[in-house]
Amino acid sequence: MADDLPPEDSKLTRSKRAWAEQGKFLTGRVSRAEAERLPPGQHLVKDWPVLDLGRQPEVALDRWRLQVDGMVERPVMLDWAGFQALEQVDRVSDIHCVTTWSRYDNRWRGVATRAVLDLVQPRDEAVAVMLHSYDGYTTNLLLADFAAEDALLVHQWEGKPLTRSHGGPVRAMVPHLYFWKSAKWISRIEVIGRDRPGFWEASGYHLRGDPWAEERYSGD
Repeated sequence: MADDLPPEDSKLTRSKRAWAEQGKFLTGRVSRAEAERLPPGQHLVKDWPVLDLGRQPEVALDRWRLQVDGMVERPVMLDWAGFQALEQVDRVSDIHCVTTWSRYDNRWRGVATRAVLDLVQPRDEAVAVMLHSYDGYTTNLLLADFAAEDALLVHQWEGKPLTRSHGGPVRAMVPHLYFWKSAKWISRIEVIGRDRPGFWEASGYHLRGDPWAEERYSGD
């Protein structure tokens, strides 16, 4: 598991911090009706853009581990065989990036986040999770968001193993929030007793990140 932090002076990092300071991409529009599929300020793409912090860790399956701990009754450490032994599910969902692109109808295969939480049994006082990645990235989610019915830990996209550039072997997939919340190269799920900011949230991005409410930045 990587101990080094993500580079904080990459071109993308500097740009996204500037966007937060400027409120870039905000439309000023009230959230659209839930029935509307495309959130405000978004545009559709056919490809899948690659955005990261300038480091794409290569994690071999024989050394991949997922630690789930914190405010839980039964912390676990899953290796690849243990992860694959959990119930595998298929889902189709849209993704919405804070940089304004959206992509419809992505086919995923993975493990429901609820199944992982069932393994560890969060304590009553748990309210959120902090996701940790092999590149040192972190992002926070309320426990209710992380446990959403369509939230997964995915290892396949469109019937093929998730590529390294898109967060393979395993990434989070929480489709009802902006895509930065779906951490790539996931290595640890830390269940916590208070919501606290992760990497982008500490740099001016919204603690929750609901696309339909246009929760891009901390002041939104």
